[in-house]
Amino acid sequence: MCRPFLQRWLAATAFSLLCTTAASAEPASQKADDGADSQAPVLRLNVSTGGYPPYLIVSPDREYSGIAYDVVTRIAERMGYRVEALEIPRKRVDSLLLEGHIDATPRAREWTENPEKFVFTDAIVPVREVFFTTRDSDFRFQGLDKLSDVTLVTPLGYQYPQLEPLFKNGTLKRYEVSEDRDIFTFLLHGRGIDAGVADLLVGQWIIRQNDWQGQFRHSDQAISEFGYRLMVRPDWSSFAETFNEQLAEMKASGELDEILDQYR
Repeated sequence: MCRPFLQRWLAATAFSLLCTTAASAEPASQKADDGADSQAPVLRLNVSTGGYPPYLIVSPDREYSGIAYDVVTRIAERMGYRVEALEIPRKRVDSLLLEGHIDATPRAREWTENPEKFVFTDAIVPVREVFFTTRDSDFRFQGLDKLSDVTLVTPLGYQYPQLEPLFKNGTLKRYEVSEDRDIFTFLLHGRGIDAGVADLLVGQWIIRQNDWQGQFRHSDQAISEFGYRLMVRPDWSSFAETFNEQLAEMKASGELDEILDQYR
């Protein structure tokens, strides 16, 4: 008479043990995955102090986004890397990269003082540097050979190979500011400033973010056009080669255009 009860008790106990085992199996799997992530090689990516919108965007909560950031993180993760974002002042980037404290930084080759010391990937996106002026300015850009007695406001520390001879011979005067947004503030409120130099997408992003639509115009002709790339140390050349393969696939599939559409 006790056998049916014993059978029911054994069945209930077995079911309970099965549920407990199943419940404990999921956290164990998650821990294994977390451990695998923590063991993944790290790509220490410079996102610059304050970022470089819309290519590198740093939120007040230290969340990161932007055209270059999204592209690099997607490709790096597909290559098995875990991305660690670091905000490095511009003047320290090259030395810290060579010394191994960071691994990569988005950069145009033409903006680098000693580009031969580094390896550059293929261009992620083109950067078109143009002149911005206020809407009512008399300044018109009709070619570098037509510039004379012009004062420009530019980002601090940026190199402009096409403009450097004109800076040296006094044809152009230069006023440098630490933030790209300051270029447009000086154009609106400064005195003696004829034009500002900025990347087209950067300038349009700043104008939109500050509700300055209709107050500025930009030159149709670009001063220069560079490829915005990922810059790494020479010992990361194999990483750069694989990155290029992934980037080509991203461009061919339309995935890069989808990223760009979020920011332009």
